[in-house]
Parts: sequence; C-alpha cells; structure tokens
Amino acid sequence: MKRSIIAILLFVLAASGVHAEITTRSIEYMSGGTTMEGYLSFDDSITQETPTVLIFHEWWGINPYVERRAKEIAELGYVAFCVDIYGKGIRPATPAEAGQQATIYRKDPMLMRARAKAGLDAILNYPFVDKDRIAAIGYCFGGGAALELARSGADLVGVASFHGNLDTQYPAGKGDIKGKVLILHGADDPVTPPAKLASFEAEMKAAGVDWQVNIYCDAVHAFTNPDSGNDPSKGAAYNKNADLRSWKALKIFLNEIFGSN
Repeated sequence: MKRSIIAILLFVLAASGVHAEITTRSIEYMSGGTTMEGYLSFDDSITQETPTVLIFHEWWGINPYVERRAKEIAELGYVAFCVDIYGKGIRPATPAEAGQQATIYRKDPMLMRARAKAGLDAILNYPFVDKDRIAAIGYCFGGGAALELARSGADLVGVASFHGNLDTQYPAGKGDIKGKVLILHGADDPVTPPAKLASFEAEMKAAGVDWQVNIYCDAVHAFTNPDSGNDPSKGAAYNKNADLRSWKALKIFLNEIFGSN
C-alpha cells in the first residue's frame, strides 16, 4: 500500500503542467490497530524535498476548516498534512460528541501522543518531505496535541499553537522539546486563563525551550475560526484582527525555523 501511494504521488508530480496547482487527498495510515485518515495538501510543482507542516485539528476532528488551513499552508510553498487523532470515520457532529471525543485524549496524553506520532511517521514515507524540516501546528484541542507531540521528544523544528490547550499531565523535561515554540493566545480565553499560561511558561523555562507567546486583545477561545460565531461572552468567538495577526506571526515563524520562503 505504501509503495502504491508513493507511486501515485510521483506520477502526479511528474505529470504537473506549466501552472502549479494545490493538490489535496485523503491518506489512510495506521496507529496501532486503528485506521486513521489524514488530509494531505501540496503544490503539484514540487520536485524536491520540502519543509512540511503537520496540522492538528480542533475537537471537531478533520473538517473543512482545518482542510482550508492545509491548503493555505501549501500555498506558502510547504507540504501540509492534517493528522487524524480520532480515527477514520470519527467526525463529531455536535459539541457534545466533540467534547466526548476530545476528553478521551485529554485524559490519556500518551494515547494522544501515539496518535500524533503515527501521523508524523506516515508523512515521513513521502519522497517530497524534508525529514529535517518538519513543524507542527494546531488549533484548540489540536494546539494541545501538537505540544504533546513536541513534549514526547519528536524531531520537530518548531511548534505553533493557536488558542490551544497548554496544560499537560506530563510536563517537558530538559531537552525533550527539540524545536522552537510559538503560542498564539487570546487575552480573554477562558479555556486557558492566566494561571495556566503562567504554568506553561514556567514549564518552557525549566525545559530550556526557545519559546514565545503572542497575546491578542479582546480575543477569546477559537478566535481563528469564523464558525465560532461573534459573541465573545460565550467564551469562543471569531476575532478577525487576532486571526490575521496570528497568521502573519505563523508565517514569520515558519520562515525562521525552516530558513526558506
């Protein structure tokens, strides 16, 4: 199966025309005995090993929002791969279902790390991925997943969390986190209040991490997603300024850690 996927991708690359386009496809892979279904996005003009960004989804699982983010990352010239934490076919339709799924992995960080690592291992099979330049980003629940992967000692050159979960049952030790860390945080986020942010900063300092935190005024949880609505009093809402500013910060961060673009 692995060889056939690589052959298909190589054919796509070889057959690309004068005008480059963003190619997307679902990719199945395994985590233990569970079938996962990630989402791959890349510019079909790529002919060499390219910096790659793993993207971790919100508590909704892989959906049109995170797929859009993957396309936007691909348009920057990187390979983007949305990692599936829940498993193929598990795509919550209501907040209650999403909360139930997210809780499974929040309560079991080692399972979350295993699922995240399976996604990393899957993308390493592709010929156009630069194995020495891989980063991870995540949104809300996915921000926490990206950080757990980094805490596990994965070879990532950088991690960025958008309004993500910063707390953990297993804080990073000295040298565990290999790459730089960027936190993009809403000043009024009720999910990660100042006390949790301070605890995270202390963890990063103790672990010797190169880290930074950008805090956006008037922003609550899920500020990058228009589907979050526009009522901050609910604790989750879209904030256009914070969305645009955090995206610009990510682009600067990727340029720094990848040394390209």
